Amino acid sequence: MTTNNKQNYFTPFEHSIDVKSLPKKFTYPFDYEPHPLCLLAAEMLQKYLSTQTEWEHNFGLVEGQEGTIIGKMFGVLVVQTKENEFGYLSAFSGKLAGANQHSKFVPPVYDGLIEGNFVNVGMLELTKINQEIKDLKELKTAESNQQIEILKKLRKANSIALQDQIFDQYHFNNQASEEKSLREIFNKPPSGAGECAAPKLLQHAFLHQMKPVAMAEFWWGLSPKSDFWKHQQFYPACKEKCKPILAHMLVGIEMDEKPDY
Repeated sequence: MTTNNKQNYFTPFEHSIDVKSLPKKFTYPFDYEPHPLCLLAAEMLQKYLSTQTEWEHNFGLVEGQEGTIIGKMFGVLVVQTKENEFGYLSAFSGKLAGANQHSKFVPPVYDGLIEGNFVNVGMLELTKINQEIKDLKELKTAESNQQIEILKKLRKANSIALQDQIFDQYHFNNQASEEKSLREIFNKPPSGAGECAAPKLLQHAFLHQMKPVAMAEFWWGLSPKSDFWKHQQFYPACKEKCKPILAHMLVGIEMDEKPDY
């Protein structure tokens, strides 16, 4: 896993920004045209993605590259720092090159891949139960069938408990430093909630007293599962996972159009 220090997350624009060119309102994440500053930030990030050598991920853009093709959603958040400097933060959805943290990108709200934490311990226990079930299936006896049913119930209970424990680690801030957990935001959080680019970007901005100016997300690479995602095209934030989270995170921030949440 590649880690980075806080200084690497903020990328200043190469030229000074005319204050008159700033948007008057923040981007409505679910229906927008990318602001010129977001286009500039995205262009800078895409150049980095095309030239970096720190990690290797098969986006499907290099013929013959090893590994499963996995296109990825990236986000850029144009911000103003406490020192009145303008630049952008960048993030990716989910994991990138098998890791949650890389230089250039803000960290996840919670990193479940840290070695030795409860997620790894819980996953090892589930793997152990799965192996026990597999071994019992080979016996094909009435007694082994009973044991299998007991283990399946244990596996389900452990899996639900582990997922709930993971959800409890996610806490999201807004500009007023009001914090809500994932389970406060959702009645039943969907899998992967909080792992998208937009919540990661806003969380880092608020925690470091940066003012959000505009935001955009684009797809990078090929998508073997769907024809919907197109390389370098911009897309709105997802509604299933992000809308309830962003409803909390963007409280008090005037947006381009009146949100419908």
